[in-house]
Amino acid sequence: MNDIPRVSPDEIRDRFSRAMSAMYQDEVPQYTTLLELVEQVNRETLEANPALAERLTEADELARLDVERHGAIRVGSAEELGMLRRLFAVMGMHPVGYYDLSEAGVPVHSTAFRPVDDAALSRNPFRIFTSLLRLELIESQELRERAAAILAERDIFTPGARELIALSEAQGGLNDDQAERFVVEALETFRWHHDATVDLATYEALHAEHRLIADVVCFRGPHINHLTPRTLDIDEVQRRMPAAGMTPKAIIEGPPRRDCPILLRQTSFTALEETIRFAGEQAGTHTARFGEIEQRGVALTPRGRELYDRLLTHSREQGTGGDNATHQQRLAEVFADFPDSESALRRQGLAFFEYRLTDAGRAAGKVAEADLETLIERGLVSARPITYEDFLPVSAAGIFQSNLGGGDNGAYAGNANRAAFEAALGAPVADELALYAERERASRDAVLQALAY
Repeated sequence: MNDIPRVSPDEIRDRFSRAMSAMYQDEVPQYTTLLELVEQVNRETLEANPALAERLTEADELARLDVERHGAIRVGSAEELGMLRRLFAVMGMHPVGYYDLSEAGVPVHSTAFRPVDDAALSRNPFRIFTSLLRLELIESQELRERAAAILAERDIFTPGARELIALSEAQGGLNDDQAERFVVEALETFRWHHDATVDLATYEALHAEHRLIADVVCFRGPHINHLTPRTLDIDEVQRRMPAAGMTPKAIIEGPPRRDCPILLRQTSFTALEETIRFAGEQAGTHTARFGEIEQRGVALTPRGRELYDRLLTHSREQGTGGDNATHQQRLAEVFADFPDSESALRRQGLAFFEYRLTDAGRAAGKVAEADLETLIERGLVSARPITYEDFLPVSAAGIFQSNLGGGDNGAYAGNANRAAFEAALGAPVADELALYAERERASRDAVLQALAY
């Protein structure tokens, strides 16, 4: 057995993400329309901007542009979250970042399971934003206890998935046949079920507290609630969605359109209302699943994030303005104070960059001592923005609220509890800013060492 070649976690992740995409397209045909629209906009954007195409090619971004960048699920118990950590580890996906969505009135806290090293991200950057329901934030003790009892009765993993996870841990990976079976078994956790596990009255009681609570508690599994292709022009996709038969959410979440994109911008088509069969043969509907789009920019340093958060808070105090055009205009006015060129972001320490020797730098050999900026000015070193691979709590909450309804709940706010989340997870979450900082530091040290006497 030990002599059988193992399939790399990156390969398993790639197979899984493709299988999930196929399943979701079958379950939500409108998502296929969204993929086609994003592909068309991306193609037209690249044709109109050859320099962008060249930059994406040099940065190894073009080949993975058409891979869905993330999905999202919500689970209800510590046991479910801990087992998901083990499942995702088989695919080389690790918990990165702690997100307290209670600050935006949503009773969950979250992490993103994703690849962390450069080679894995280049192979397939797929990640799952995973939220844990916080039953302790439900005010009604009776409702809390009822929800906990319902969750205790279910197992969201197949026996086959549990067996293969344990096997992978015991033997240090899976062979090809085992990897294929793992993808099939793991996919069942994320499949949609039209049958609820509760009666209509229980669903309505949980729904009245918050629609997200009903979504997490009342079904056999956490069903993938959206997948997300990456676009190069989210404003154009948003503009074209109605003509393609999709209703976009009211506003694009995140920073405004910029010459030098930062962090993450997100939008979606609104969630579908789907027929559900409740216990006792009662019929009803549930709204949960949608299609999301994202556009990613450069990762910001702690100083950059502080500036971003301050400006975002200022813009939120002014209100959205109701429609996306007004919202984007107000955002742009507020974010005029945020530098909008790569050189300014780099020199002011607002964003993370990866440094590489240019052809001239490789030909130069050793050079007289010089700082990094001088080497860049001399054309010996290039600075490439490091793509932001993570999420924004306010944006995530905005997506949740627009597709689940119910707005926010001030009673949930101010209840961050990273320690409890990590205890449920069974492991610490990685600091995303530390990952970017280490990547920048390693690249800087490498080029300076290559050029130094």
